[in-house]
Amino acid sequence: METHIVNGVLVVRLRGELDHHAVENIRNDIEDELAKTHYRGLVLSFRGIDFMDSSGLGLILGRYRSVTGRNGKMALCEVTPALRRIFELSGILKVVPMHDTEDSAVRAVKEA
Repeated sequence: METHIVNGVLVVRLRGELDHHAVENIRNDIEDELAKTHYRGLVLSFRGIDFMDSSGLGLILGRYRSVTGRNGKMALCEVTPALRRIFELSGILKVVPMHDTEDSAVRAVKEA
């Protein structure tokens, strides 16, 4: 996982496998970063994800609740076709917007 601040939005670039072993650390790292910086915008980039199980869905929904609880906005980006299908079936895309590029996701979160 890499974190960057882009135009006042916390961007998290996820890498590798997003399974129950990795999710706890990622969740804690994101929450720590949000708490210490007080950023209310969050973009999760899935370009580097090779595998994701249901705990990844929990990570997304949990961060969504956390960010919206701070009156912030969140978006997903760079989602592979396989993950897009999982997100569609799970209903996540009805809650969290998805964008093709990191730039467009950051703009949408920043402008919201």
